[in-house]
Amino acid sequence: MAEIIQKDGTWVFDGDALRLTPGRDKNVSLFRKTLGELVLPLGALAGVSFEQGKKAGRLRLRLRDGADPLLHATGGRLTEPNDPYQLIVESDRYGVAEYFVDEVRNALLLDEVPADPVDAYLVPSPSVPLSVSAGDATASFDGERVRLEWNWKTEDAKAAAGARSLTLADITAVEWHPAAGLENGHLRFTVRNASTKAPPKYDPNAVELWGFKKDPLMALVAAAVQARLPHPARATADVPEARRELPAPPAAAASAEDDHDALLRRLRELGDLHRTGVLTDEEFTMAKQAVLKRM
Repeated sequence: MAEIIQKDGTWVFDGDALRLTPGRDKNVSLFRKTLGELVLPLGALAGVSFEQGKKAGRLRLRLRDGADPLLHATGGRLTEPNDPYQLIVESDRYGVAEYFVDEVRNALLLDEVPADPVDAYLVPSPSVPLSVSAGDATASFDGERVRLEWNWKTEDAKAAAGARSLTLADITAVEWHPAAGLENGHLRFTVRNASTKAPPKYDPNAVELWGFKKDPLMALVAAAVQARLPHPARATADVPEARRELPAPPAAAASAEDDHDALLRRLRELGDLHRTGVLTDEEFTMAKQAVLKRM
């Protein structure tokens, strides 16, 4: 078991899953506090890294493509303060962070977790029902229906039709964009047989966002809806075979896989030698690091 406790949050790894709990420090973003604790199965991970800095470092998790509805709905656009897969580490805990990374990487290697995309969500969505007020509307979702209620800041032409109600059967896609520079952000639902290219300000299926503190919370609505839509990988699988263009595998793929398997076997052998006392702790650490560098 590996654990690192910081003001920014607490990460715990028990060999099978990671538990990410946001901290209570005033610098922890409203989005992460509202999202709450996340439990990630080991199979959802593609990698982990630690970056040292002069005053603080940063632990980062990389998830497999398609594993998390939040990452899919936001397109990876969550800024650093709101990214739940980053943890700020104080300089006196660098050793603990490096140990944490080693433990997670070893588990990924020993369990032979692939880094390729998945065709089903492995990370739970934000809990429902939920309701968020930001920008020009309040967006609510109960697990089956989205309701958009306009406020006094909504464009008259958009608000004239009254509150908007969308069932999951109506929705084919959802996306969240943050405000950036002079460009406003949005939460937009693509509705079956009613597509529009209108700006979010005029789109009755979109919430316009202006870059205020609560804007990122709309990403929770996007993630909760995304988790209940067909997984994007399955939509690709439904395309007839004749219409797909599959890239040819690289010539060296088989050789790379053989080398990877050999290194995994070497790691297991080193572990057995260490447990039986043939290798000392120092010898085992040096040998393990050499194998990991080759991978």
